Amino acid sequence: MKNFTIIYLLALLFTLCVSENISAQIVISKPNLGFTQACASPSFNDYNVTFTFSPVSGVSASNQFIIELSDENGLFDSPTTVYTSAEGSVTTSPVTFTFSVPTTIAGEAFKVRVKSTSPAATSSSSVAFSAYYKIQDTPFSINNLIATGAYCSSGSYLLTIDNPGDINNDSPLQYPSLTFNWYKETSATTSVFVDSGETLSVSEPGIYFAETNYGTCTSNSYSNRVTITESDSETTSEIISSLGNSYCSNDGPTTLSTISGLSYQWFKDDSEISGATDQTFETNESGTYTVKINLGDCSSSATIDLDNGGFSSSIDVPENTSIEEGETLFATLTTDAINPEFEWYLNDVLIPGEINNSYEATQTGSYKVVVTQTTGCVASNEFIFVITEPFPDVADIPNLISPNGDGINDTWIIPQEYVNGANAEVMILSSRGEIVLQTNDYKNNWPENELNFIDVNPVYYFIIKTTNNQTKKGSITVIK
Repeated sequence: MKNFTIIYLLALLFTLCVSENISAQIVISKPNLGFTQACASPSFNDYNVTFTFSPVSGVSASNQFIIELSDENGLFDSPTTVYTSAEGSVTTSPVTFTFSVPTTIAGEAFKVRVKSTSPAATSSSSVAFSAYYKIQDTPFSINNLIATGAYCSSGSYLLTIDNPGDINNDSPLQYPSLTFNWYKETSATTSVFVDSGETLSVSEPGIYFAETNYGTCTSNSYSNRVTITESDSETTSEIISSLGNSYCSNDGPTTLSTISGLSYQWFKDDSEISGATDQTFETNESGTYTVKINLGDCSSSATIDLDNGGFSSSIDVPENTSIEEGETLFATLTTDAINPEFEWYLNDVLIPGEINNSYEATQTGSYKVVVTQTTGCVASNEFIFVITEPFPDVADIPNLISPNGDGINDTWIIPQEYVNGANAEVMILSSRGEIVLQTNDYKNNWPENELNFIDVNPVYYFIIKTTNNQTKKGSITVIK
């Protein structure tokens, strides 16, 4: 009886252990993908995977489910964890998780699998799928956007992806994880793969282009087409302006680019530009630009009539004008600006309502008119002119002034043949021989500032030299 009891207890203990081991196991199904391709980008990177597990009661309160991503060949030697659930958060089946792919992912045969932690279990792997993260997904340029290239017989032409990128060209070379494929067109709608890499050496005529390698994922990351020809002597190429043609000079200089060659020489309006021997040339001037390109055993040339988008204007009044009291001055501005706008100012104050290309001035002062081209290249020109009262026509050079602010004889007023516009040199010296005024455009305005009366009725001296070499000399006594 004693032996039977021992055997019974051992059998019961064995049954309990087996039951416990069975309850600690779960089976995870093969993951079901909610997508066929993972073509991710900065604006979209969410992908669903669904699986089942049983028994539901088999998971512990601390269990976590993990989604692992294989390498590009579908191998899990060094898997990447793309999702981990919170402890004990999953208690029902089936389960759907959303995960994101790494930003460096690229390949055609990725897989995922699901693992649990308590108890430990691993599903079989999913079906294979292509996955790429399209970090750059806009068109880019090759060959400096120049649509042609040429090579000499038995030579080759090097096509390159343009870099660095800017606001007009998001170069894929800025992203080290990307690779590139080159193609040659075989018809208007078909092409063949040529090679991979950042550059392509072409030794056969044809139309070539590049694409960022996003595999079977559709993408907008492709280049312009370039037509390559073979030359025996000289070919005609083209020049591209980085800011377009015409371009707006207010945006700064534009860069002129031509095809790849061994050496270059640039010309402007048929004159050689000293030192301009690179593939590119920067300028902010309109004109006809030509470049001679040495291709080795042959040559090429290209020309562009560059327009910087400016406009011309003129005004029909002189910079300085005198008018009598009651007279007016009618000023007209002529321009070829597109959709021009006009603003008139008097002494730097905007004159309200004056928006036409002409203005009738009735006051003395400093005038300014600003014309702005509002379509295309937005730019402005301005013109300044001054209206004054005419200078008094005195007969003699005075030798006495009284700058006391009473409006009578406050400044030294001399005959009109020596003042503004006469180009006579007027020099005034102190009694110590110091030059206090020297000008070829005297405006009857000395002294403009208050004089320091160290002496009673100080004496100054003047020298006037006319354009015909006549000289007038004398003294000026200043009284209060």
